[in-house]
Amino acid sequence: MEKIPSPKEIEKEIGEFLAKKFGGEVKIISPVRIPREVLSEAAKEHSEKKKEFDFDLKPEELVSFLDQYMVRQDYAKAVLATKICTHFNRIKHSETAEEDIGSMVGRIKNNVLMIGPTGVGKTYMVKLIAKKIGVPFVKGDATKFSETGYVGGDVEDLVRDLLREADGDIELAQNGIIYIDEIDKIASSHNLIGSDISRTGVQRALLKPMEETEVELKVPHDPISMIQEIERFRKTGKRDKRTINTKNILFIMSGAFADLAEIIHKRIRKQSIGFGANITSPEEQADILKHAKSEDLTEFGFESEFVGRLPVQAVFEKLTEADLLQILKNPNNPVILGKKLDFAAYGIDVKFEERLLRVLAKNAFEENTGARGLVSAVERALLPFEKALPSANTKIFPATEAIIRIPEKSLELLTAPEGNELIDKEFERLVSEEEAFIRKYVESNKKMLADKYNLTLTPSRIDTVADFYCNHIMDIGNVIKKVKTFSDEIKKIELYFYQNHDINIVLEEDAIDFIIEQFIDVAVDFEDIYKKLSMDFELGLRLVREKTGRNRFFLTREALLNPESFISNLIKDELSN
Repeated sequence: MEKIPSPKEIEKEIGEFLAKKFGGEVKIISPVRIPREVLSEAAKEHSEKKKEFDFDLKPEELVSFLDQYMVRQDYAKAVLATKICTHFNRIKHSETAEEDIGSMVGRIKNNVLMIGPTGVGKTYMVKLIAKKIGVPFVKGDATKFSETGYVGGDVEDLVRDLLREADGDIELAQNGIIYIDEIDKIASSHNLIGSDISRTGVQRALLKPMEETEVELKVPHDPISMIQEIERFRKTGKRDKRTINTKNILFIMSGAFADLAEIIHKRIRKQSIGFGANITSPEEQADILKHAKSEDLTEFGFESEFVGRLPVQAVFEKLTEADLLQILKNPNNPVILGKKLDFAAYGIDVKFEERLLRVLAKNAFEENTGARGLVSAVERALLPFEKALPSANTKIFPATEAIIRIPEKSLELLTAPEGNELIDKEFERLVSEEEAFIRKYVESNKKMLADKYNLTLTPSRIDTVADFYCNHIMDIGNVIKKVKTFSDEIKKIELYFYQNHDINIVLEEDAIDFIIEQFIDVAVDFEDIYKKLSMDFELGLRLVREKTGRNRFFLTREALLNPESFISNLIKDELSN
């Protein structure tokens, strides 16, 4: 029996290997032994800092969140929101329930299979959900898997990646989401031999992680893992086997499944009398995909055990030209916001005309790549301007339909050294149109946004949100969060005013909105506002208190604009009563 090397011998061998490969540039430094009591105290402190998994989201709340960022796909939103919420609420319930649900035999996990053409938002939806619920998320590409490995490692590397995304918190990593795209590419074909054996092997390699298994954090044959193991052994004197359990890790797979609709259609025709018509429209294809059964996926080329571990199926619809236009018009969409950031990097403020967005949506639809075509359509249209305008020291860019029709003439007008009145007017028009659109958007979603961000959306505050959106590059959610922060800070002025002057003021909603406008438009700070309020109201309100005994005063927008008139009327009203 071969002698097991000591940690010192392992360290020496690794040191020689690193010296041979990297010369003197990389060396192993022996770790300093830390007293065990110090380690236990540090471990205790670290455990206290770990994030707690606290999930309380309901399906309809998650659907409402997705509706802010994605058009169409109502069926897919409903399926994913419901099953993902159920999955994580079950985890939470099992942690607090008296009965031992976790050890139940035959427990089925809500792993999801997403089916739909390219560019319909499959990846985007999963990323939105992971961000919303606050769990670690990793994405893998099934085309890079092989029977023996995933980009040089193995299938379990995706599970290890979750730990990195969770900042080393194993408990959090064990409640993460693993998303594997292009899963249809590992389906085998019955009439081929060779590569298809490897595809079947990949399916089988995924079986255990998709259900429940222990994945070692130490990667075999990895020098770094070996060094970390040595360090742990030196500190603790133990050889710990650190693992991640995949029981609560949710697996979501997606693919285009180009031929699956025909397989389903063929099965349905066999089961019915006569022969049905061929599938002609994308709507018909999406509708028939909703009827997919395990036998259809098995005929497509998946092992029955693999299909059994994907009990939930969400079908995505192909996007129409109108859908692509709605994506571009959505104030939360990353395509237009990203383009605004590109120009803002050169100090250029760009506004988009709806007619231009219609042309871009049409061009993207003709590419037949779904929402992915929007990026290339926008880039093609705006690249000449992104190249030329920074050198011309241009500060505003009204992106209208005309720039598509006559780009050379538009560039000439935009880069004119003396400026152009027509360009200024066009830009002002687009600013007004954008403000009106955002105002209408917030108004139509007022209840949902007010509940979500705990902020009363008065008409004047909706105007403030629209104004802030048009002057800053961020989505509606972040705009409302910013306005909420301003509102919360302003409410503190009431407390400071009482503490310093012993006078109780209450700022009405329209007064708060007026002060927020000062923050946005004039760039004043919190201290400036407080000083001005003290200067305008302290003496007058003190006088009113002395004459009437009253010590609670409601300040409106009008009061802030005309403090002397407000104090004068206050005294008159009080004395006349």
